[in-house]
Amino acid sequence: MSHETELKLALHAHDLPRLLAHPLLAAPAPRREHLRNTYFDTASLALMQQRLAVRERQVGRRTLLTVKTAGHSVGGLSQRGEWEGPTQPGRFDFAALVDDATLAQQLTQLAPQLVPVFRTDFTRRSWLLQHGDAQVEVALDQGYIATSGVHGARREPLLELELELKSGPVDALLALAHTLALGPHGHAAQGLWLHPTDRSKAERGLALFLGQPPTPMKAAALAGTLEGSPLAAFCTVAQGSLVHLQANVSGWLEAGSGASTVPDPEFIHQARLALRRLRTALQLFGALLPHPFFSHWRTQWRATAHALAGARDWDVLATESLPRLLTDTPDSAPVQALTAWVHAHRLAAHQRAREALSAPAHALNLLDFTRALLALQDHSNHPPQPQLSHWVTSTERRWQRALLNKVQQAHGQDATGWHALRIALKKHHQAQALLAGLKPVPHRQSGAIQLVRAQAALGSLNDLSVAQSLLVACPLPGAAELLQRLHQERQTALLALPRLRRQLLRTLSR
Repeated sequence: MSHETELKLALHAHDLPRLLAHPLLAAPAPRREHLRNTYFDTASLALMQQRLAVRERQVGRRTLLTVKTAGHSVGGLSQRGEWEGPTQPGRFDFAALVDDATLAQQLTQLAPQLVPVFRTDFTRRSWLLQHGDAQVEVALDQGYIATSGVHGARREPLLELELELKSGPVDALLALAHTLALGPHGHAAQGLWLHPTDRSKAERGLALFLGQPPTPMKAAALAGTLEGSPLAAFCTVAQGSLVHLQANVSGWLEAGSGASTVPDPEFIHQARLALRRLRTALQLFGALLPHPFFSHWRTQWRATAHALAGARDWDVLATESLPRLLTDTPDSAPVQALTAWVHAHRLAAHQRAREALSAPAHALNLLDFTRALLALQDHSNHPPQPQLSHWVTSTERRWQRALLNKVQQAHGQDATGWHALRIALKKHHQAQALLAGLKPVPHRQSGAIQLVRAQAALGSLNDLSVAQSLLVACPLPGAAELLQRLHQERQTALLALPRLRRQLLRTLSR
């Protein structure tokens, strides 16, 4: 078995000429191959359930049989097991190909049940480059994925760049990707959108076969452990957040390609949750991180969150606040006009966010952050770390005291002050979840339910404030009445906050 280490990057079709004009790719003539691939599975998709892929590839007159395992993928950088060798079409001799006896036996038993599921047909242009101390194969695949699955014949374009490490350090893949993303002139402002993706051709093909559009992804739970150092724990949390962010941004960009459609608002919600988790981790572990790393990435991820904030605000107004306020006369002409006005502004907000996250700077951030995390995992450059269990306990106490101080300061504040408390509660809730996930037996902290209720109450108040700020510019007649209702609801919510503050003080002072 060989272990494949590669970096997979999505790119825009309009960037293709500039990628091919890059000095690293323009000078050597690429090797060209037409690759026709058929992926197999059982009728019950037994291989997919184990994240295995069996592929038959036609290269000229040759036929190759390939087996790939699930492996591990973070930030588009994947490592997986792979077996490949010559075969005859339709012949699955797994015993001769796979040197893992258990896997070979399992595949051999399934071989009579294997049927074609989908195929890929593309031209591959490849370059073998020496980049520093590493040798990297750069492969540009352009063609399509097709299936005649349960939902009929389907086809989608395929355009991706793969960087496979042949020898040398893994960092070289990210360094080379960064160089290519800067574009032929080497300037970030004129760079290319090379977006890391953890989604393989096999995963895309199966989704096409099943007729499954992109769906929002929730964060994976942390596996509780008190082993290792706080710095290693930070890298685990940050890598998980990066996977969470990339999957939802990619799905949102793909699902929102239509000019008049808005994707599932859960995409942006989950992307913002990933960013909140990442930013909270930076704050939690900040004292242990190199200051340049902490300062730079705190700024970068704050800017990314800000780029998504407007679209999220209009999503909440359109899908939650407005339907609740317009239940009396949903079909009247004024209501329909108001709904159309909100929808138009929502589309514009999504377009602004899409432009920000489709810009080369965002893709470069993803590449550079993955690279920075790899560098952090080299413990030889860091001072001794405290024991993780002691650090978790002391950090929990410190954040509990800080939140108590915020609640004490909230007395008599206006809506802006309560908004600051809401943000503090959200960060505290996220910090609790992260710290609990580092323990062998995660537990619910005393008073956690009350903290969640307080966060929800302050969140509702914030939604009312945001709805007011968005609707104040609406010129339609019905907007004035809505603004009056929002104002009354907001005033009622503000009257309940002193009692909420007293409950929080009792909870946090125990």
